[in-house]
Amino acid sequence: MNATETRKYIYLILLCTIFISGCASEKITFIEHTNKQIKYVGRMNNNNSLNAKEIYWSGSSIKINFEGTSVSAIMQDERADNFYNVIIDDKLVDVICPDSIKTEYKLCDLENGKHTLELFKRTEWDRGKSWFYGFKLNDKTKLTAKPKVYNRKIEFYGNSITCGYGIEDFSGQDRSDSIYTNNYLTYAALTARHYNAEYHCTSRSGIGIMISWFPVIMPEIYDRINPLDENSVWDFGKYQADIVLINLFQNDSWLVNMPDHESFKLRFANGKPSEDFIIAAYKNFVNNIRSKYPSANIVCALGSMDITREGSKWPEYIREAVSQINDVKIYTHFMPYKNTPGHPKVDEQKVMSESLINFIDENIEW
Repeated sequence: MNATETRKYIYLILLCTIFISGCASEKITFIEHTNKQIKYVGRMNNNNSLNAKEIYWSGSSIKINFEGTSVSAIMQDERADNFYNVIIDDKLVDVICPDSIKTEYKLCDLENGKHTLELFKRTEWDRGKSWFYGFKLNDKTKLTAKPKVYNRKIEFYGNSITCGYGIEDFSGQDRSDSIYTNNYLTYAALTARHYNAEYHCTSRSGIGIMISWFPVIMPEIYDRINPLDENSVWDFGKYQADIVLINLFQNDSWLVNMPDHESFKLRFANGKPSEDFIIAAYKNFVNNIRSKYPSANIVCALGSMDITREGSKWPEYIREAVSQINDVKIYTHFMPYKNTPGHPKVDEQKVMSESLINFIDENIEW
């Protein structure tokens, strides 16, 4: 090796040494899911065996404030079929689909400064559970004060309309793939953000009050943390909503006319339910909701699929049930029939939100 080659060799070694030293000096901080500076929104459990937060419902979110440049999340999904919006400084910047193995996801790489970050669950609990283990911060990043809790609280009990099923499928096919579901753009989430309100979404596509497209109905799961575990009971004292909105009966309105469906046979062994039965079932569910939220304003809503079309009897069933309850803080509101195929898309959900916001502004002080 001549002198020139020797100098190049030594120079290369020095560069490698500097690079390795620089990498070794970078400090990564792991923020566990139990950290008090993390704000969780929605019904979740701590999974102690995995040392992770267990997530189920649409609209559940994880929020932090931080100062710095880079944040990663450690997550895992039961089926790799859930999607999360990554929202930085109130702007959607990415969508992630956590793998079925524990994986690190880089969420942002920003200019140094103060920022907010939110992971928002777009998809439904029928897609399986997710687990959040914590955040990783680089040496230029630190958590700051926990995101504030808003004074107003709102909760939605609903079906596919409220979940945002097919909201971003513009093919005209109304496809069921989970990527097309986005609870963040529903009338429910839009309304909550309009009022700067805390947001809980207790909803499931296909569910009803009397009958669903599957065995369980909303009165059987509305009080659960994990919707698939009857022993997983939600403490309503943790979240007393100022407004509770119920948008159910769309699935009931179809299934009561399908005597060959397994759910019909399960729920209506004596035949199609009478109008009095339908009214009583709705009344009983609203009374259950009132027992859990003694001071809330309760909005019994419908819309915007064919249950609100001209000639539908279902709005009258709800009016009659509410009339029988005779509670001045229980209201009815029916969003206009969209008169298009399939589930409400993004623009139609905006129309629903505008309708609901106008109703709240005109009728409810909160």
